[in-house]
Amino acid sequence: MRDFAEIWSYLAGTPLIWLTATLVAYALGDAAARLAGRAAAVNPVLIAVALLAALLWVSDTPYPVYFEGAQFVHFLLGPATVALAIPLHAALPELRRAALPVLAALFAGSLTAIASALGIALALGVGSETLIALAPKSTTAPVAIGIAETLGGSPTLTAVLVIATGLFGAVMATPLLNALRIRDWRARGLAVGVAAHGLGTARAFQVHPQAGSFAGLGMGLNAVLTALLAPLALGLIR
Repeated sequence: MRDFAEIWSYLAGTPLIWLTATLVAYALGDAAARLAGRAAAVNPVLIAVALLAALLWVSDTPYPVYFEGAQFVHFLLGPATVALAIPLHAALPELRRAALPVLAALFAGSLTAIASALGIALALGVGSETLIALAPKSTTAPVAIGIAETLGGSPTLTAVLVIATGLFGAVMATPLLNALRIRDWRARGLAVGVAAHGLGTARAFQVHPQAGSFAGLGMGLNAVLTALLAPLALGLIR
């Protein structure tokens, strides 16, 4: 046991161990999702987060130490987001034909995400820092963190809320949209992209390519719109 503790102490100080742990955790989550037939409740990111959180807790490892090794994955979020332009370009003619419904749904979804979060938080009497973190929760992490930092909120709290929103949306979107009998892949994809940013978009691509394309569109446009609307909404309630 003592030898294991010494070996772990050595490995934990090596950044590569946390990158490896992140990749292994996701591989296990993805394997579980495949075994479950890609069921919405068996989300690979959710499983990976749970496994990594348990590992950090058991090993008593601070998050900054973990992030030092896993930051390469964080760096790849940028190129992965840009890569969404490829399926978007392939679906461009269809996107043009649906421009007006897309814009209407975008405004409705973005406003609802901001107003509902702030309204519930105000009713519960939360502080201003939490309100700032909640306003951009449905947009992609880099944009949400930038909004929070600009308005004086906590980037860490914002990141947690963004991830929680994305995971919840990725898990709940498919059964909810099925229950509502929404069959149009464009509408399903756009709704998931606006409400659950990158994690929802990844789930949409698993369900249907057309849904994934529209989810990527919704995620990108919602990031821009939220950057404009969130400060205005927070200004009205302060």
